[in-house]
Amino acid sequence: MSLFQESFATSFPAVRVRFGAGVRHLLGDEMTALGVSRALILTTPQQADTGAEFAEALGAGAVGVFAGATMHTPVAVSESATARALELRADCVVAVGGGSTTGLGKAIALRTDLPQIVIPTTYAGSEATGILGQTEGGRKTTLTSAKVQPEVILYDAELVRSLPVSMTVTSALNAMAHAAEALYAQNRSPLSTLMALEGLRAFRAALPRVLDNPDDLRARGETLYGAWLCGTVLGSVGMALHHKLCHTLGGSFDLPHAETHAVILPHAIAYNEAAAADLLAPIATIFDGPTPGEALHRFALSMNAPTALRDLGMAEANLDRAADIAVQNPYWNPRPIERTALRQLLQAAWAGDAPQV
Repeated sequence: MSLFQESFATSFPAVRVRFGAGVRHLLGDEMTALGVSRALILTTPQQADTGAEFAEALGAGAVGVFAGATMHTPVAVSESATARALELRADCVVAVGGGSTTGLGKAIALRTDLPQIVIPTTYAGSEATGILGQTEGGRKTTLTSAKVQPEVILYDAELVRSLPVSMTVTSALNAMAHAAEALYAQNRSPLSTLMALEGLRAFRAALPRVLDNPDDLRARGETLYGAWLCGTVLGSVGMALHHKLCHTLGGSFDLPHAETHAVILPHAIAYNEAAAADLLAPIATIFDGPTPGEALHRFALSMNAPTALRDLGMAEANLDRAADIAVQNPYWNPRPIERTALRQLLQAAWAGDAPQV
C-alpha cells in the first residue's frame, strides 16, 4: 500500500549534507565553497579539546573557540557567544558536538545571520532543522526560522565511535522521537512519513550492533543516517505532545535533554495510540511489539536506556506543576491534551512503569 495522501504540502531546505568516515577533514573545503574564511568553533566545555583540534587543523581559517555551549540553550550564553563572534569578526560558526552546541550555533545565527557548519558528535538530529529552542526565566520556548537552518552538515562516523554507549542510546532515542511524532503530525506528507519510517528502521537495525561493538564504523554511520532522516523530518512537520512534555521537563526542571526524550517517548506514543492507531502501527511492526508504545518501551529496556524520570533527578512533588505547565499553550496533538490523563502519564514515566494506553 502506498503512502499517498489526497492533500498535502511539503518543503525541505537547501542543506548540503556529507557522510563518510573522516569527512570532518574536508571542513576547510566546505568553508571555501561557502565563501567564508573566519570560523568561530563552538563546543561544550567537555569537548573543548576537540574544538581546539579543529581550530588547529583550520589554522588561519579559525578565529577562536567558544567552549560554553550548554543544555537547553540559555539566552545568556547565546548572547555571550554572539558577542564573541562579533568581537572576532567571524564570518561563520562551526558547531562541533550534539544538540547543545548545535543550538548555540543556531542562536548566534538568529542574531547575526552567520552561516553555520555543523559536525555532529551525537544523534540529536537538530542540525537538520530550522528549529531553535531557547531557555530564559525557567521556561523553554521554540521558534522556527530559515535564519537558524544550518547550511552544511558533515556526518563523520569516526567522531561518534567514541561516544559512550549510554549516551549513544539516549541520543538515538531522542532522534527516534522526532520520527515517531512525525507519523501523526498534522502537516505530515508522504515524504515525511517515508523518511520517518526509514529513520526508525535505521536505528532498529544499527543501534544493537553499536552496543555489541561501539567501534563498528558501518553501524555508527547507519545511526548517523537515521539521525539525519529523523532530524530532517522534524524540520518539515509540527511537534506534538512528546516534544511539549520534553520542553517542559527540560526547560522548567533542568532535566537532561536526551535522557528525558528517551523516558517520555513510549508514554507519549501510547497516549496517542487510540487517536492515531493506523498511523502509529508501523512502529509496532518495526520494533516487534504488541502496541507502538509497548514496542518502544521494550526496545528501550533492551538497549539499557533510562526509563524513569526519578532517575534523572525529577522530584515526584514537581509532577503536578509539570502537568500544569504542559497544558498551557499546548502544541497540536491528535488526542486532546487532558490534564488528568497527562498527570497519569507523568506519574508512570516518573516511576518507570510500562506506558498506559
